[in-house]
Amino acid sequence: MLSYQHIYHAGNLADVQKHMLLAHVLDYLAQKDKPLTYIETHAGRGLYDLGSDEALKTAEAASGIALLEPRIRADHPYRRRLAEVRARFGARAYPGSPLIAALSLRDMDSQHLSELHPQEYEALRRNLHDFPVTFRKEDGFQRALALTPPMPRRGLLLCDPSYEVKEDYATIPRHFAAIARKWNVGILMLWYPILTSGAHEEMLAILERNHPDALRHEVRFPPVREGHRMIGSGMFVVNPPYGTEAALAEIDALFRGVV
Repeated sequence: MLSYQHIYHAGNLADVQKHMLLAHVLDYLAQKDKPLTYIETHAGRGLYDLGSDEALKTAEAASGIALLEPRIRADHPYRRRLAEVRARFGARAYPGSPLIAALSLRDMDSQHLSELHPQEYEALRRNLHDFPVTFRKEDGFQRALALTPPMPRRGLLLCDPSYEVKEDYATIPRHFAAIARKWNVGILMLWYPILTSGAHEEMLAILERNHPDALRHEVRFPPVREGHRMIGSGMFVVNPPYGTEAALAEIDALFRGVV
């Protein structure tokens, strides 16, 4: 049973790390006059209302984007995407990764989004209906395997699971290895939570053995509430493009200064 809905966590500290890096990489890729492919395996609804009852129930955005955004340089691609979303959808609007990608891509590019949760999928289609996006209500890893190697071959895959299915920690390395074999030039980005239980550690050990040249980046922060098990956020990047390490250093400085 799929129950996870990101609206309860939209704009939290993990989102800031993930979306800052995503916006940077997409901006870098779009500077070259060559088409690219964007694939996302767990898209969510793409657009969130930070003033909704669900978002206010946990109030994670208050200690996330609301706290950190003023510290991000004004010309960062993430700041530009945030401004575009608010101008288009309202002051409380917050973009998920599909919308950040849709606003970053050009007419020559292609975007493929998968989402299994029925309500999230329908919301995704409504929220991004004005963009040239291919939507699929199916398993994102199976879709990614079917799409790869894509045309154009230049591009990026983002995997951002909820990890509500515990088997994800065991299966993700196999999925990543299979996709990397088929799409050896693709940039593959995986988000993962850092948990008090250490459930992520074996997955990361396997990923690092399979992809020894990948980048692993982590930020730590206090639990958002008593008993919460997430104490940090990580990004694992296969085939990181030029400038990724500098972008990650900028994120490190942001988190050191505030969190």
